[in-house]
Amino acid sequence: MKTPETTDAAKTATKPAAKTRAKKAKVARQVPHGCAYIQATYNNTIVTLTDLNGNTLSWASSGNCGFKGPKKATPYAASMVVKAAAERALAYGLKDVNVFVKGTGGGRDSAVRALNANGYSVLAIKETTALPHNGCRPPSPRRV
Repeated sequence: MKTPETTDAAKTATKPAAKTRAKKAKVARQVPHGCAYIQATYNNTIVTLTDLNGNTLSWASSGNCGFKGPKKATPYAASMVVKAAAERALAYGLKDVNVFVKGTGGGRDSAVRALNANGYSVLAIKETTALPHNGCRPPSPRRV
């Protein structure tokens, strides 16, 4: 038969010691050069900041920033989108960007200007809007 003294000693001996884990600080990689992709449509403006390999660092859209309806495609919304994306990319140390603009929306030019205003030096601007070579087949003429 077990005595109370041995059971208490056995409990304390088998009880594991409390472990304290030291949390490792997550080190954000430094990316001095990157790319900024601006997609400006008639309904929205989307800005994506990436490294040179195309890995996304941060992105923002005008709907993401709280704009609704026709206000999403305005130049003011585009500048606010760039500001939001730039704040999220601060941890990466991004300084220089190559800009790729796609689309014909109202926020194209103001987004590029806002990149410059938010502390990024724009190295190059490239137009990547898709252009049809011959387009779709036109509809057949109406028969009355």
